[in-house]
Amino acid sequence: QVQLVESGGGLVQPGGSLRLSCAASGSIFNIDSMYWDRQAPGKQREWVATITQRNIATYTNSVKGRFTISRDNAKSTVYLQMNSLKPEDTAVYYCYVDVRYDGRYYGQGTQVTVSA
Repeated sequence: QVQLVESGGGLVQPGGSLRLSCAASGSIFNIDSMYWDRQAPGKQREWVATITQRNIATYTNSVKGRFTISRDNAKSTVYLQMNSLKPEDTAVYYCYVDVRYDGRYYGQGTQVTVSA
């Protein structure tokens, strides 16, 4: 089993920054890609960013140039640095990871609220 624990969410003013973390623990041997999704109130869940095992990062268009996904393999942790936050970034943010030969695991979510 793999457990994912997210942290770093909170309330921030428009234009501000937050850094989300997602630490994996448990039976981890080979984590492949790591991801962030989000779900805003009344909206469908949407993919935000992916980082592969080779550190290739991709982003949804709405966050390009503002968000940066990164990973620390020694700590089995993925990060999402969010800058220039907008009210429309308000959502519950979820991390998930693909573990080779095992499957996909999801975090519990962390709330991000962007409001003046």
